[in-house]
Amino acid sequence: MRIKQPLQVGLWLLGAVFLIACQPVAQQPATTPTLFLIGDSITADKTPEAFPETGWGQVLPEYLKGELHIQNHAKNGRSTKSFRDEGLWKVVADQLKPGDFLVIGFGHNDQKIEDPTRYAEPWSDYKRNLENYIAEAQAKGASVILTTSVYRRQFDDNGQPLASLGDYPLAARQVAAEQLLPLIDFNAYSRSLLNKYGKDGSAGLYMNLAPGEFPNYPEGKLDNTHFKPEGAQLLARYFIAQLQLQSLPAGQYFQLQDKK
Repeated sequence: MRIKQPLQVGLWLLGAVFLIACQPVAQQPATTPTLFLIGDSITADKTPEAFPETGWGQVLPEYLKGELHIQNHAKNGRSTKSFRDEGLWKVVADQLKPGDFLVIGFGHNDQKIEDPTRYAEPWSDYKRNLENYIAEAQAKGASVILTTSVYRRQFDDNGQPLASLGDYPLAARQVAAEQLLPLIDFNAYSRSLLNKYGKDGSAGLYMNLAPGEFPNYPEGKLDNTHFKPEGAQLLARYFIAQLQLQSLPAGQYFQLQDKK
């Protein structure tokens, strides 16, 4: 019996190991990525009291098809400077993790030279502010996507879209090129929309409201910067189309079909 004991112990241990190996292993749930949006009123979610004003980031979740969280941190009136100074960036930066996406879209308020709390000169402060956001996001393992500012609905005497954003779109394009980052060129796209729809037709995309047309604006409104749902939807669809055209990982979480 003593001679057989080591063999018996060995067989018992082998069986125990086999049983342990056969136990189901608890699967660790994959972390769902988050797409963070930072920017100004063109992107921001709007309150019901502001309807029909709509940010393109506000309608983006309508096109989701996969497991992706969207957090829209864009705020009306913010620039690359004030977004950080007001602590809005810290809220985003503290949450960023590997696999997340950060979409950056500023410019309209950076050009407000009369307001030192927001102004950022395009080739120095604005460019540097973008670079800082990019570096900090990448340090957290997030992928960064830059966007350019949309055209305001302004036309020259010849009926051509009037560029009113100075060098800000150019500066954003340069940062994207230097950093080898994907760029969603809303500036070029919105110009094409103005050319397509013309001066009269494009009014329906922006916040041009007749008196009594919407309860929130009984006296009407003439706003050629911000968008109604029709314009916001076009921007969101363009954003998604560009994600997919450029084969960016974020594109897999969206679909354009079944939306009109």
